[in-house]
Parts: sequence; C-alpha cells; structure tokens
Amino acid sequence: MRADASLRTDQSENAFHSTSKGVAVEHTSLCVRTRLAQGVLCLLACMAQLASPLRAQISYGSIIGTVTDASGASVPEAVVTLTKTGTAERRTAVSNADGNYEFVNLLPGRYRVEVEKAGFKHLTRDDIPVEVQATVRVDASMQVGEVGQTVEVTGQAPLLQTDTSSLGTIVESRKVQEMPLNGRNVINLITLVPGVVAQGDAMTNPTGQNIFSFGNYQVGGAVAGQNATFLDGAPLNVAQGSLIALIPTQDAMQEFRVQTNSLGPEFGRFAGGVINLVSKSGSNQFHGSSYEFLRNKVLNANTFFNNLTGKPVPSFTQNQFGSNIGGPIKKDKTFFFFSYEGFRLRYGVPFLVAVPTGAQRSGDFSNTRAASGALIPVYDPLTTCGVLGNAACAGGLTRSPFPGNVIPASRLDPTAKVLANYWGQPNAPGLPFTNLNNFSANAGAGGDNDQVNVRGDHSLSDKQRLFARYSYWTNLSLAEDPYGTHVYQDRGPETWVVNSAVLGDTYMLSPSTVFDLRLAFIRFQYARTPASLGLDLTSFGLPAALNNEVSFRVIPTPVVDQPGARQRHSPGQRQLLRVSAADQDPRLAHPQVRR
Repeated sequence: MRADASLRTDQSENAFHSTSKGVAVEHTSLCVRTRLAQGVLCLLACMAQLASPLRAQISYGSIIGTVTDASGASVPEAVVTLTKTGTAERRTAVSNADGNYEFVNLLPGRYRVEVEKAGFKHLTRDDIPVEVQATVRVDASMQVGEVGQTVEVTGQAPLLQTDTSSLGTIVESRKVQEMPLNGRNVINLITLVPGVVAQGDAMTNPTGQNIFSFGNYQVGGAVAGQNATFLDGAPLNVAQGSLIALIPTQDAMQEFRVQTNSLGPEFGRFAGGVINLVSKSGSNQFHGSSYEFLRNKVLNANTFFNNLTGKPVPSFTQNQFGSNIGGPIKKDKTFFFFSYEGFRLRYGVPFLVAVPTGAQRSGDFSNTRAASGALIPVYDPLTTCGVLGNAACAGGLTRSPFPGNVIPASRLDPTAKVLANYWGQPNAPGLPFTNLNNFSANAGAGGDNDQVNVRGDHSLSDKQRLFARYSYWTNLSLAEDPYGTHVYQDRGPETWVVNSAVLGDTYMLSPSTVFDLRLAFIRFQYARTPASLGLDLTSFGLPAALNNEVSFRVIPTPVVDQPGARQRHSPGQRQLLRVSAADQDPRLAHPQVRR
C-alpha cells in the first residue's frame, strides 16, 4: 500500500496585452500561485487513505511478487531484501500469509532481490530493471535446503505487465542517450511510441520556434498539444495553451514513459496522453561526459531563387555543447548529478520580394507597369467627380490620373516618405515591366539557449529518502530582419526564462505503507520585445502628443482602408495606423491606389 500526499502549485497566467492608438505589445508571465489551503486539505485527505491500497506512482516504479515452494504452495514470513545496484540502497519486506510481497516508490534503475527463509536455500535474482510507472513482477520459487546455500536466478522480467491495465510505452535510458536527435530535443522521442504524431515544428530544437510547438504532439488521435507532461512527478504544463514550459536536456534524462490509454486516477487535466520523464541521479561511481555537436553549410545546396539572383548559400552554423557529471558525495548515502547544455544557431533565411524603386519612392510612377507592359495609372483623388467642388458625376464615379503618372512632391505625405526608408533598396533586376522580385537577401535568424540541471539524492535511513532537483533554462530567439531596419517578417526578438524546482520526501511507514510528499514549483517568463521600442513618433511626422498617448512606441504599419471593405479597426486606428510588435510586415505599408 502507498499513501501519496502532494502539495501542488497551480500555474496561473498573467497575460498583459495593451492596445493604444493601434499599438500593441504582448508580454506574458506564467507564474506560480501556491494554494496552501488546498494543499493542507489534500494532505489530510491522503493521510486518511493510509489503510487503502494505492499504487498511483507518477515518477516511480514497483516490484511485486509471490514466494512459493517447489510444490507451488505459498511461503509466508519469508524475508525479501531489495537492493538498488547503483547506490546500495536497501529495503526489506516480509511475505504475507499468501506469500505476497511488494516494494513501491522505487526510483527507475537496476535492482537485486534476495529471498530467505529457514529451511530453504537463499535465492538471489539480480539485474532487475525497474522503469518509470512500471510494476515488475518477480516471483520466487524456493528450494528446500540450507540458508547458506544460494540459488541465483538470471533472466529478464516479463514484458507483459499483468498488474496494471494502463496502456503505455517506455523509452528507456539507452534510447534517451543514444538516439540521434536534430537539436537534441528529448521530447521528440515520444514519436517512437505507437499512436503519437508530431505536428508543425515540434521535431526540432525550440530556439527560433513558436513556443506552442514544444508540446505539439497528437497522442491517440486527440487534439495536439493537450497532453500532460511531468518531470520527476512535477507538472511541466502551464496555463497558456497547456504549453510545456521546460524541455529538459537529453543527457540529464534517465528515461520516460508515454501513456496513451486506460490511465490511473492520479492523472487529470489532459485530453491526449501522459508523458512522464525521470531525471538522472548519481550513484556510487562517478560518471560524466562532455560533448559538442556541429552542423554547418559546407554540404548544403543553394536555393533556386538564390541561384537565380546570384546570392550565395545561406549561412548555417549550429553548435550544441555541454557536460554532465554524477557521483557520490557520501557513499551509499548522498549522491548528485549536474548537467549543462548550450545551444547556438545562426542561419540565413532567403527572401525574394518586391520593394519600391527609387522613382516610386519619390512619387514617380511613370514606369509602373503590368506584366503585359501596359502602364498602371495612378489617379488623383482630388479630381473625383461630385466632391471638393468638382463637376457632378455623369454615369458613375470618375477621376483623373496624375499628369505623367507622377505624384507632385507637395502631395506626398511626410509620414509615408519616412516609412519608405524602412524598405530595402532594390538589389536585383526583378521581372520585366513589373520589377517584382527586385530585392534578394539572406536574412539572419537563429538564437541561443542554455540549460542547467542539478539533482541531489540523500538516503536518511532505510525508511526515508529525500531528493531535490532544480532546472534553469533561458533562451533568445532572433528575429528575421531582411532589410536591416527592425521591420520583422514574423515575430520580433523573443526571450524566455524558466525556473523549475521539485523536492520529494519518501518515508516507509511500514513495509506495506509509504508516505510520499512532493513540492513543485515552475515559472515560465516570456517576452517579445521589438528593437524599435521607445522610438520618437515625431520622426514619422506625427504629432508629439502621440508619444504620451501610445503605450508602446514602435515602427508603425499603416492600414489602408478600401472603399466598401469591412471595417475591422477603430476610427483612431483607421485614421492613424495599426502596429503589432510581433507581426510587422512592410508590404502592408505600401498603399495601393485604385480607381
């Protein structure tokens, strides 16, 4: 039996989204709100259940079995000793009247089971693998003889677990450590499990990707991104979109299990599956490693459009490096594990787009033509019939083109003239007549991230074990800025900082009753900040008063309303501009003059 008492922290979302005069910047801070009252009630409720059998183990495994004699009859009061091979941690249990015994709340790893009873030979079974959320059955058939005689049993534990109906797959330590991963995203390994399908950009390193791609996996046909993810029994999902706040370093993981169906009652708040990861812990021997993975553009092919415009192969340099070490602080008692990993990525994103020519920037559209070579007239709105004192319309709305298809310099809006400088200058021939595709560039992108994981385990006695883990993860994703003017083609520069900690205390109240206390904390801080934040709006010819009225001053993106089009913005936004710090596209700022 096992009593599971847990004080849990709920992630609450503090989302800030402010819009003023069409200017918007998003800043999200996902933090922890501890509910002490609920925790105390949960603790009392769990303690009240000590008399009932509980096997809900989020990050542990179990060994159970039956002791019998050669005839198959049960052997009561046999002493069963369990030893964790790596740390020499020992537990003992006594078989009951039916010969049954069990060990619960076991850390994943290798174990040895020894059984002895007066009148029978000493039985030893070694190298028993215990995996996360797995119940391993180790039955012992005793032979009559002296206790000093030993029977050693070798063989693997059965693959079929008859003591649980949960359907899941374990991704064991060797796969976690040795499977090649692009970007070393350990969560990608869940695609080895039947019924799991990755979506979007999930199968890569998180740097430079949308944060919601971290957990974008379908499990069992459910909606993607709706899975529950745990590390050492602590939830990693936060409130905003159920995203995974921490993707742990591959070398810091021991193993994990993906459960897809018939889950136990200890899980909730998910619509797909459960991903259960366990971090590495130290042992009585020191182990460590250092590594560096390098990818570059040497063998990369160029893109078709880069070759067309004479641009070189886009840059690509990816460095992923780190070290880890684990071992004893005090043999058989205290152990540690430490890991660090850094990731650096720089690559080029090919762009082939249209930008205004020098003549167009000055108002000269005398050579602005369609693909057929026909001139595209630019009409003067001041000549519209029926308004501004002009003659009444006869048979429909009419107006006259600018003479020579040139807008007079006096008619150019000062703000438009400033915004025109945020386009790059044409650097390619472009298509005949239209000048489309007259700008080509390899815009820089990529980013950096660093992660530190520290874990400590301490055995206070044969009955009590403590462990603690702390993880720190920070990231910078660079924005795509092909013109070099801080006008981003997608989202702006973004950062996130993650702090995650968990403390566990496991106490053996009796051979059949275990009390487990788990305290967990996670904070995910995310910010997306444009490089142009804080600029002076008067530089665009706008009134100085706007500097005090606009909450976040960034490069504006005009919205040109078209006659008869559905109005989706406030009058102030239609009159002025619409700005998104994440989605500034200079093509939206090019006014299309239509008849």
